[in-house]
Amino acid sequence: MNRRFISRWMSITVVAWLCCTNAWSQTTDVSMVFVGDLMLAELPGKRIAQGHNPFEPFAPILNQSDIRIGNLECVISTIGKAEDKPFTFRAHPRVLKLLKKHFDAVSLANNHTGDFGPAAFIQMLDYLTQAKIPFFGGGRDLQQAHAPLLFHRQGLTIAVLGYNEFFPRSFEADVDRPGSAWSDDEQVVADIKAARLIHQADVVIPFMHWGVEDEPYATTRQQRLARLMIEAGADAVVGSHPHVTQNTEFYQGRPIVYSLGNFVFDGYSSLENTTGWALQLAVDKKGVRQARIHVARIDKNATPHPSRHDAGQCWQRGESSFQDCKP
Repeated sequence: MNRRFISRWMSITVVAWLCCTNAWSQTTDVSMVFVGDLMLAELPGKRIAQGHNPFEPFAPILNQSDIRIGNLECVISTIGKAEDKPFTFRAHPRVLKLLKKHFDAVSLANNHTGDFGPAAFIQMLDYLTQAKIPFFGGGRDLQQAHAPLLFHRQGLTIAVLGYNEFFPRSFEADVDRPGSAWSDDEQVVADIKAARLIHQADVVIPFMHWGVEDEPYATTRQQRLARLMIEAGADAVVGSHPHVTQNTEFYQGRPIVYSLGNFVFDGYSSLENTTGWALQLAVDKKGVRQARIHVARIDKNATPHPSRHDAGQCWQRGESSFQDCKP
């Protein structure tokens, strides 16, 4: 056989193999996990200072995912003065090491990251940046607060956005002021569309801070906004804030998990407040392919443990609701 022909045949074969391999990687699932409120001040902060790790019992589940995200329900800072509000949470920078170990990003879009004023908020941004912990839903100005955080995994571009709907609005970012991203319908829709069109995201997921505390069902406002976001192009909507888990639903075949409840949080004793969810998602270029809710029971030390008696709920594309997971 002619050597030139053999060489050309081998080149074509290698190129074809590389193309096929690349195409296969582009359709491989990326796994994500979202958890609710991470309040690392007060009792959790004291226990971390003593060498305890509140994430350790859930680490095997968190580590199953390529992307791990939580809502940082406190400011990490050593400065500032407490705002005039019922509860203010400030965690010591020592917690950064554990956040870095167990999470790939945190949302700052909530009603506590501004608890100790703008200077403390900016210091937190500096701490997170130095620790190489990506964040979203907050920033040094309005543009950064509303910018999507992009992950590039397995040929997919995944965008996450964060928004707060709970007062005070004084924590809100502006063109010349640091803070969190406030949930304004028109801006949220624009941000989701920009994630698709400008940032070329294959998957877009807003992580909301909304709803009524201790209420197990989403409000009409939550439902309306969740559907608006999906109509704008969101592949799933995930929420927190009520300190309890809330109902789930599907709209246009896409999952809405209204509240994940608490994850690391003290000061509660009822079963409803000490039950949280870790939401695992498997995503591909078509959006969310599978989802699983892992149930967490939070002990008296504010540490979440996987439930031994509740296998959680599962869903896969084409189904209309979550179902009990099979053992």
